[in-house]
Amino acid sequence: MNLSEQKIIARQHGAMEFTNPPVDLDSVRRYRLERIHEQLGKRDYAGILLFDQINCRYASDATNMQIWCSHYETRCVFIATDGPLILFDYGDYPHLAEGIPTIDEYRVHSSFYYFAAGGRTTEKAEQFADTIADLVTTYGSGNRRLAIDRLSHVGCEPLLRRNLSIHDGLEVMELARAIKSDQELVLMQEAINVCEQGIRSMRESLEPGITENALWSKLHETNISLGGEWIETRLLSSGPRTFPWFRESSMRVIELGDMVSFDTDLIGPYGYCADMSRSWVCGDKPSDEQRRIYAYAYQQIQHNVAMLKPGMTFAEASRAAWVIPQEFASNKYSSLIHGIGLADEYPGIKHMDNLVTHGYEGTIEENMTLCVESYIGSERSGEGVKLEEQVVITRDGARLMTRYPFEMEWL
Repeated sequence: MNLSEQKIIARQHGAMEFTNPPVDLDSVRRYRLERIHEQLGKRDYAGILLFDQINCRYASDATNMQIWCSHYETRCVFIATDGPLILFDYGDYPHLAEGIPTIDEYRVHSSFYYFAAGGRTTEKAEQFADTIADLVTTYGSGNRRLAIDRLSHVGCEPLLRRNLSIHDGLEVMELARAIKSDQELVLMQEAINVCEQGIRSMRESLEPGITENALWSKLHETNISLGGEWIETRLLSSGPRTFPWFRESSMRVIELGDMVSFDTDLIGPYGYCADMSRSWVCGDKPSDEQRRIYAYAYQQIQHNVAMLKPGMTFAEASRAAWVIPQEFASNKYSSLIHGIGLADEYPGIKHMDNLVTHGYEGTIEENMTLCVESYIGSERSGEGVKLEEQVVITRDGARLMTRYPFEMEWL
């Protein structure tokens, strides 16, 4: 397929080229930065230091080898509550931040992780701490309270010695990311459109003899060719590997009559996540038991999407959720509902029987984007069905963002 043909397919399936985005990206960037500033102000922090590359992307929208940089403390963003956004990049590559108006300054990071610094780790960490302490002094007006999303003790200890008070930056970023602008929703839909095209490619390729990995590769190929970025997991399994859940794809050959279940976790165009799940049968002739468990999973998804509304507390959602039959309860999916944006994110809404031990307070709000989960696994057949829908909360309830069809003829 040549480049022109790829562009035609991209336009047909809603994947827009980055040179022709469907919304004003600068407006999205300003909105996201305002969300961060708002959360910093509420907590009286002087600023925030971000090393998580998803958070760096949300704050700056500049990227540089995101997965590789996630392994090391080699790239970060500093945001002053009443001051600039400074990108500390891996290497001197300022062209990677060109044209992004929310980035006020570009600097090269003095990396202090052991691979980069070796025996000079302490020296480099002290230099970095001097830089950050100076920024807090310059822009904090005496406030020494600094939020950090994640940083090793090698980086934290020199900051503490400079009389900085360190606080939870993950709370800041998860709450900032939770409410999407209308323009963000458009970009999220672009990612979902690409994901669903990838699912169609998988469905067309599913036949006896294909391996799980070969089938999963169709989703990757489509995502990359239509402007997507990566896939966070490899959650595809077939036949007896579908029960219990959470086996990643393998070289197992899919056989006629096998259940095939998957969860996309796809990071698509513009960095947004498309997280949906479907289950099929290779050959499209499900057994009575496959039909039975599929019907339960479908019922759970439909009930839990329909119950969602703004103003509902997380605990109320847990109590109103579909009651999982006892035979499936011990193998239920680990999460009832979770947030979604640039990746899986806040909130995490728990099953009723996990509410006391794992639940936390919060309220479902308009323009939250959520994923509604179901896994129904059968000990009788040794197979399981995984279904998941992505929704946005409106004033009238949940609106579906994912539209790939279910196997309605099985019901």
